[in-house]
Amino acid sequence: MNLTNGSIDDALDAAEIAAIDAYWRAANYLSIGQIYLLDNPLLREPLRLDQIKKRLLGHWGTSPGLNFIYAHMNRLIRLHDLDAIYITGPGHGGPAVVANAYLEGTYTERYPAITRDTEGLRKLFRQFSFPGGIPSHASPDAPGSIHEGGELGYSLL
Repeated sequence: MNLTNGSIDDALDAAEIAAIDAYWRAANYLSIGQIYLLDNPLLREPLRLDQIKKRLLGHWGTSPGLNFIYAHMNRLIRLHDLDAIYITGPGHGGPAVVANAYLEGTYTERYPAITRDTEGLRKLFRQFSFPGGIPSHASPDAPGSIHEGGELGYSLL
């Protein structure tokens, strides 16, 4: 956005707001699904106890904020044709990092078995913080991640 003489150019219109909101809500759902769900990823049937992970790892609290920033940065990157890097400090925001990589397609590119359909979503959720799966924190195995999770200070080194 450009602020010129008190007016804002390139402001979001209603369609852009709706698209960013839909993306943010999808990323939030994917984030929380990784933490909680073993099966029934689209909740097409009533949720049963055996479809929920017995041991919950990963921090939900940091995920909506990370997803919000990711969604808005994508808009700015496209709008201004920017080369940018997303630096995040909350290591246990791993669900958000993976959710966004899945939504943009890079997760499936790197891990073709995690397809962009119901079965792929089930696998994505099941593998998170689960034996033989992926860690609960941001880690180099997530597309675009170059550092093991942790605090922002470590991310900047």
